[in-house]
Amino acid sequence: MAPFSTLIPSLKQTLETFVAVFIALIVVGELTSGTIYGQLFGIARALFVVFYLMLSLNDGIFKATFQNIDLMVDFRFFLVFSMLFGLLGLARSVFQAINYVNERVEYARV
Repeated sequence: MAPFSTLIPSLKQTLETFVAVFIALIVVGELTSGTIYGQLFGIARALFVVFYLMLSLNDGIFKATFQNIDLMVDFRFFLVFSMLFGLLGLARSVFQAINYVNERVEYARV
């Protein structure tokens, strides 16, 4: 990580924040699994990944100057597929929440 810290000064803090919040959402989601709150934390986790990718990668183009070399890397392709997978996870969490509520209603009727 040392070579990248010179190019991206806030990389370590960004990664630590992402990992801490993501793990916290996983732990709370697992502790509340079997309830509607577990489903809501799954939705929150998927939304967090999508929005954090949007915020951290900005427009998907990384520009840096190292000594007298200008470096530009285009991450838009990665950003698009990461966002699509995040939205797929969001859709999965929403369908699981709908299924959970549906099962609870069916159980209450019987």
